[in-house]
Amino acid sequence: MGESRKFTVGILGTGSIFKAYAAGLASVPQLQVVRVADLDQDRARAAAEQFGIPAWGTTEQLLADDSVDIVVNITPPAAHAPLTDAALRAGKHVYTEKPLAATTELARRNMATAEASGRVLGGAPDTFLGAAGQTARAALDAGLIGTPFAATSFVRSSRAQTWHPDPTFLFQAGGGPVLDFGPYHVAALVNLLGPVTDVLGASGQAQETIAVTSQDRRVDTVDVQVATHATSVLRFASGTLATTMYSFDVWDSDTPSIEVYGTEGTLQLPDPNHFDLPVRIRRRDESQWRELKPVCPPVAPPAGTPFRGPGVLDLAEHLRGGPHRASAEFAYHVLDVLELMQAASFESGALRVTSTVDRPAAVPHV
Repeated sequence: MGESRKFTVGILGTGSIFKAYAAGLASVPQLQVVRVADLDQDRARAAAEQFGIPAWGTTEQLLADDSVDIVVNITPPAAHAPLTDAALRAGKHVYTEKPLAATTELARRNMATAEASGRVLGGAPDTFLGAAGQTARAALDAGLIGTPFAATSFVRSSRAQTWHPDPTFLFQAGGGPVLDFGPYHVAALVNLLGPVTDVLGASGQAQETIAVTSQDRRVDTVDVQVATHATSVLRFASGTLATTMYSFDVWDSDTPSIEVYGTEGTLQLPDPNHFDLPVRIRRRDESQWRELKPVCPPVAPPAGTPFRGPGVLDLAEHLRGGPHRASAEFAYHVLDVLELMQAASFESGALRVTSTVDRPAAVPHV
């Protein structure tokens, strides 16, 4: 492909995250969304019309469209693996929402299909590519807090039952706080600290039924079928230990999203679901926190504005010869860790992570 040609994108799915992808991809000059597909054809048409996407239709029509280079799979998690496989077999490169697949077994099959077909597979989350993740990474690499030895990673409820019309999928297999929030946090930690080697943990749930109170709700209650509170200790190949708590049950907390503790100070990261919020540092010889100057420009609008897409650009730039940061291998290692966090119990003891991955290449600094 010529250096000047845009990569064309087809989006599978028009659910709650669609607007963030459509708006984000529209802001990237190197990418052009040319088609959208959904099981609900009326919804596909409305999505296309809202964002000026020239074609809409079925999944089959999208996969048969020779003008589509990259398929962005933002369907529900249970549909990730089969649709990713179909897209790869249709000759498309694929970027999928998190998790890479519902299970590591299915993810391995997708990766095998990508290799056999000569296509490239990438996966969310990509938020570690933003200014926050890269500024924290640069601070660690520069030794600003000395040698990292520990970290914490905490998530409270998103309160989806108060704003999502049907949050059922969040409380069924493939959902839960570990697979919903965990990808952002574990990806951020692996970007900072490298691969995880061992997992200890336990999980449970506070309620058997959740009342849905959103104004446009399509259901009144949801049966809870997965653990909604999980706590773990992760050991990294470097020896660093991270304590995590991912919960749908904790309603309020002032606990920082991520902190990394080093021999010379502490680094505090914002919610890794966002790209560009400030990173703070407090060294042992400092009396108060201070914000670090971002090492790269912001990639997203202000926090609160729906935005996704840097991972798709990362895949496109990899096709032009650059490094692949939000790669399938990276997303697979994150999923491998998350799956073990779900399986961990007092009885299981420490669980060994069989996969590994190099820290992704740093984004060039300004």
